[in-house]
Amino acid sequence: MTFTGDASRSLLIVDDDAPFRIRLARAMERRGFDVVAVDSVNLGVEVAHESAPRFAVVDLRLGDGSGLDVVKALRDARPDARVVMLTGYGNIATAVAAVKFGAVDYLPKPADADAVEAALLTDGPLPPPPESPMSADRVRWEHIQRVFEQCDRNVSETARRLKMHRRTLQRILNKHAPKA
Repeated sequence: MTFTGDASRSLLIVDDDAPFRIRLARAMERRGFDVVAVDSVNLGVEVAHESAPRFAVVDLRLGDGSGLDVVKALRDARPDARVVMLTGYGNIATAVAAVKFGAVDYLPKPADADAVEAALLTDGPLPPPPESPMSADRVRWEHIQRVFEQCDRNVSETARRLKMHRRTLQRILNKHAPKA
């Protein structure tokens, strides 16, 4: 599993969803990338160490572990690599973790090839603004969820840190997430 074309367009795709991985690999090849697509953390780390690709698209949750391990291996092998995290479990806490590990952007699944390409090739500190940003209610809900997770899912501790009544927090936590 090595790259055969232009090293400046080498792209590693790590995703355990086979149909999505294959579609994305084909779409990125049509856009001029030299693609290697794998389905596990172990294979992703192996390719990162052996080939040090310029670009990578990595799913956060894989069958054999966390995509963050692949991001770390990519950063170790090639510090200037541009890595985009993908996940079907998007929330602010995991996005922050991905960026701390070295990802340049974080996209929710299903992401189309145009969005992936834009995230990979954007050469600036910030990606372009989203077409449909989260609503204020959704941002508030995400913040509460992040603090709740950071407090080990302890409602009383979370309520104290957010300076709200425990029962109010329980009602918020029992509701579904607001629409984007």
